[in-house]
Amino acid sequence: MALFHDTQIRRKLMTMILVTSGVVLLLTCATFVGYELLTYRRDAIQQLSTLGEIIATESTGAVAFENQNDATEILAALKAERHVVAACLYEKHGKLFSRYPADAPDRAFPPVPQPDGYRFEAGHLVGFTPLVQVKGSERLGTLYLKSDMEAMYERLRLYGGIALLVVLLASLVAYALSRTLQRQISHPILALAETAKAVSDRHDYAVRATKHSEDELGVLTDAFNHMLAQIQEQNAVLEKRVRERTVELESANDELEAFCSSAAHDLRTPLRTITGFAEVLLDPRANLPAADAQRYIRMIRDGSGQMSELINDLLAFSRLGRQALSRQMVDLDRLCRDVFRDLDNERGGRRVELRLQPLPLADADPALLRVVFANLLSNALKYTRPRAVAEIEIGVAAHKDEAGPVFFVRDNGVGFDMRDAGKLFGVFQRLHHTHEFEGTGVGLATVRRIIDRHGGRIWVEAAPDAGATFFFMLSS
Repeated sequence: MALFHDTQIRRKLMTMILVTSGVVLLLTCATFVGYELLTYRRDAIQQLSTLGEIIATESTGAVAFENQNDATEILAALKAERHVVAACLYEKHGKLFSRYPADAPDRAFPPVPQPDGYRFEAGHLVGFTPLVQVKGSERLGTLYLKSDMEAMYERLRLYGGIALLVVLLASLVAYALSRTLQRQISHPILALAETAKAVSDRHDYAVRATKHSEDELGVLTDAFNHMLAQIQEQNAVLEKRVRERTVELESANDELEAFCSSAAHDLRTPLRTITGFAEVLLDPRANLPAADAQRYIRMIRDGSGQMSELINDLLAFSRLGRQALSRQMVDLDRLCRDVFRDLDNERGGRRVELRLQPLPLADADPALLRVVFANLLSNALKYTRPRAVAEIEIGVAAHKDEAGPVFFVRDNGVGFDMRDAGKLFGVFQRLHHTHEFEGTGVGLATVRRIIDRHGGRIWVEAAPDAGATFFFMLSS
């Protein structure tokens, strides 16, 4: 310290600037990299556990009915997850039931299921998820997932390189600036250092350094203040993005919670039917007549078919989030006529009057837009069934709140109370009983997701026993 005390102020300032800048940069980079690592580990566990719950839910039926082919097919869908390196299903006694990859040897999987949960082991993220039909019911087996950490290593290498480059560039800049300092400018430099310390300590980027001259130090002071202004602006943008992402995440979590609750409720009904009548048939004391036994078997078959339809609709709904858009100009007149013709079996010989207005070309994914009109027209055909003549109109209208065209599909069906419109586009949300109108409650949710992916929006106007009109627009 004595030697440093007697060093020339030029070297003293050089050392001070280099050491201070280096420490601040290293701490910032270390904090940033550490935060990214912790965030990735947390997000990786959350994403893999969510994937595990989905796969476990889809695999429950296959394990329960010992359908190894279906289980293998479900696990094969993990090919889309490039970081999942291994997965398997265990039956309830702990025996390996199905695996992914299908040709992987037994030693690639734990011999028996381990405690439920997700954790990091030997450079991998592994987890075990129970297979249950309903929460709290008998356990049917266990799902094992194993994910590599390559994404984390890639991120660490990238951030480490960026941090090293920033430290090197900042050190070079600090060294070049420090060499221009002279004894007579020690006071302005110390004032500038105090400002930098205030920013570092309080993280208050609103403070500014005082300019003492128009020479190089004045230029440095201006540059320093400009840097603070940029950081302050970037922080404001970052905070805004964080708030927006938080709102999006909360919305997604709410939608996922509602989705899981609805799915569990609708899948439970056919399961109860199957279980109840199966127990009656298996009861040795029942002594059922053949006609009753046949009727019970048909009801079991109908319940199984309903579950299969629900699962297929769910799978189609989930694929919408992964399917890439292929936008092009679509001839809506031709598309609507083709869809209406394809729905001939749903008309069932009824009198249906279709009024198709001239429609403009639309910039959209033709396959997904076909799904939109197929669901809306099928919906209109279904809910106009009580009418002697079904009237369906497809057209386009101007809307005061929308710059582009607004398309609509109108029918003279049974309609509904607009107080229930808020839940109309949710998965499994139905406004009529299944004994009145069949369906799984996924069609309109699918329509909304497709419209959202096109950057548009959809809404409805209806009244009880007065039909309904579905409006939607697409982003240009």
